[in-house]
Amino acid sequence: MALALVLTGCGGGSVAAPTFTPKPQVQGPLPNDVQDQLKAAVQRAMAASGSSGAIVGVWAPWSGSWVVGLGTVAPGDKTPVKTDMSFRIADVTRMMTCDVLYALADRDIVKLDDKIPTYVSGVPDLSDVSLLDLCDGTAGIGSSASTVMSAWLNNPDREWEPKELASYGLGQSRTPAHTAYRDSDAGYLLLGLALERATGRTAAQLIREYVTSPLGLSSTSLPGSTADAPQPAPALDGFYLPQAANGAYACDKPADITVASASMGYTASGVVSTIDDLGRYAQAAAVQALRVKDTPKRFGKPLAVASGAPSWYQATGGAYLVGSLIGQHGAIPGYLTAAYSDPASGFTVAVVLNDSSAGGGIAGDLAWELSAIASKAPPAKGRKAPAFALPFTADDRSKSVDAAAICHPAQG
Repeated sequence: MALALVLTGCGGGSVAAPTFTPKPQVQGPLPNDVQDQLKAAVQRAMAASGSSGAIVGVWAPWSGSWVVGLGTVAPGDKTPVKTDMSFRIADVTRMMTCDVLYALADRDIVKLDDKIPTYVSGVPDLSDVSLLDLCDGTAGIGSSASTVMSAWLNNPDREWEPKELASYGLGQSRTPAHTAYRDSDAGYLLLGLALERATGRTAAQLIREYVTSPLGLSSTSLPGSTADAPQPAPALDGFYLPQAANGAYACDKPADITVASASMGYTASGVVSTIDDLGRYAQAAAVQALRVKDTPKRFGKPLAVASGAPSWYQATGGAYLVGSLIGQHGAIPGYLTAAYSDPASGFTVAVVLNDSSAGGGIAGDLAWELSAIASKAPPAKGRKAPAFALPFTADDRSKSVDAAAICHPAQG
């Protein structure tokens, strides 16, 4: 679907929105043997993470697609997972928050190098940190999630102020700004606050205006802070596993956290979507379809994710660059979500598992394993497979999924 809208920015005047036309997609299923491999990979990750259900979308434009719900909405429940169910997209939200930043910068409403205290009070020690630093993960501040996770799980209805949440990351020891990537949900919380203050609009309104509406993502939104299940209904139920005194997970006693306050995620991990919307978003984000200016290049200067990380695993612009894939993965209570796309071919993978206990890394490894499998799908009649190679094998990522396992089939 090509889009050609005229949007009015917040003080930036009227500009023609960019168009997005997805790569021509073969309208048919992926070959049966490819589907079998994909299904086996997802089911193994479900068992490893203690998840009862998963929703997966794999789109290989030259070959076909595989969009399925696997398992049941809850352990012990016979209700099958459907592909139209909504879920929380976790850290993929960060890409959308950066989309808004670049949209506002492209329209001269903010500057990428504007400093944080210009918009957010009470952070004078961030006077050398820019909006772009928050988006790129180069602000040097810590993450809040590990500190407040128990509060999220024990009191999911609580309403959180973004600045309060960010304070837990700000309270950690800093690393020098501008020098290296550091995973920080606090940075994206502050970025959301700054963009709200700069425009006088809520983060939900900004994401709707600059991300979901232009791309036609009718089932994607940043909810308000009121505790609720992901909308639109029906939702994929979300769970976490309590831990025993010895640290082991009670894989046979999942706790339901489907209904929770979206304020715990806000602009770091709070957006809700469906698998079709998420796949479309990932493909558009990879090619930067929402930009109205060509420079600066959002993904032009990636940094290593961590010291000793593989050279093919980098980060910038609110996204991870994994070989040729661009996307995100992560966790929010109840859900593990990942979405990646190859900008040249349009190849896209999106997946959600409905138990968050294993942490977001397993969602990333699963998405990459699915990518390694489906990237080798043969072309349909009259189509040509792209020159598309990934710097890892399906077996590599399968071993990583197994290494992250917190549950095993014998445990339930």
